[in-house]
Amino acid sequence: MASTVLDETFRREWPRILAAVIRYTGSIDLAEDSVQEAFLRAAASRERELLINPAAWITTVAKRIAVDTVRRDASLRTKLPLLATEEARPMDLTDDLESPGGDDRLGLLFVACNPELAPETRLALALRFVCGIPTARIAEAMLVTHTAMSARLTRAKQQIERDGIRFTPPDEFERGHRLDDVLGVVHLLYTVGHTAFEGAEIGSRTVATTAIELARALRRIAPGDPEAAGLLALLLLTDARAATRTGPRGEVVTLEHADRALWSAELIGEGLDLAATALPAGGRFALEAGISGLHSQAPDWQTTDWGAICALYDRLVERWPTPPAVLARVVARSYRDGAQSALAELDSREFTGSTARQATAVRADLLRRLGRNIEARATYEVARAQEENAPVRDFFARRIDELG
Repeated sequence: MASTVLDETFRREWPRILAAVIRYTGSIDLAEDSVQEAFLRAAASRERELLINPAAWITTVAKRIAVDTVRRDASLRTKLPLLATEEARPMDLTDDLESPGGDDRLGLLFVACNPELAPETRLALALRFVCGIPTARIAEAMLVTHTAMSARLTRAKQQIERDGIRFTPPDEFERGHRLDDVLGVVHLLYTVGHTAFEGAEIGSRTVATTAIELARALRRIAPGDPEAAGLLALLLLTDARAATRTGPRGEVVTLEHADRALWSAELIGEGLDLAATALPAGGRFALEAGISGLHSQAPDWQTTDWGAICALYDRLVERWPTPPAVLARVVARSYRDGAQSALAELDSREFTGSTARQATAVRADLLRRLGRNIEARATYEVARAQEENAPVRDFFARRIDELG
């Protein structure tokens, strides 16, 4: 099967297939293993049915794999006795989870955000099983080690199977109570796609596009929710600038030097309209969208309204007092109040994890702007040593060269 077709099937159909096999087996572990094996077999298969309907073929094969696994494993035969005698049949995917907003992936997101699970576990489950994000990248995004995240996912699966938590579609009332969790998952998904944490790429367009599609679906099912509008606005305004994040050779380009003529006017217009709708409620995503909107409206770096941006950051930190928000406010204040004042504020705070690495880069830039080149160069060296993303490391290297 052509790899591009299989990749698209994985991106679009993974949640539907996984949901069907979870419901069929009653085991997340068995379902995930079976679906992954089915995709591997699809890559090597030349069956005509696979080309006609890849999702149905993979679903049927995954069910057969699950049945075969149970028959071979004595402990599974005890735990899942019905599967030991079940004959897998071709499945009609129209019986899958109902699709809020017309998006099957969103339906499974609402399922994963079960209130019986801890909030951080819901995020991890949704990113791993609904969106297919590797465990290592989820760990980086959630500021924990790979080992800790693997253990968290394992405990969550064990809790689901032990407590008999069913993967059934929530009704409209339950969706309303789970909406905030789902908004957070979609935002984190876009963050994972917008900036790669290692390797030679600055980000993943496939993952970022998936997040925007999910945000649009959320807006459709919750048209009156200001945070659903704010999230979609934030993603659209951020994505409008995506084409200018790197140069012709893949090098990182800062917002200050971006070619604003290449920004998507269509996405900016849609994002600004949504932000205007969301801002009066003062939610986290609405405030972040307002900040992004002010950047998008500025004709150039010099005319950016830093006073208004700082005011929105002040409200954001009150509403969402997290290290990334505090650090971003330090950067904004450096352009309103000066680099020296911002450096003093930065040095008075303590950051950990990936935010600490970002703070090192911010400190290096503040020192550069203050003309303290020797200190700036040394700090950029530290930032480069800590960074795993190749284009960002190269950016730090260029700064070091510029500082002589």
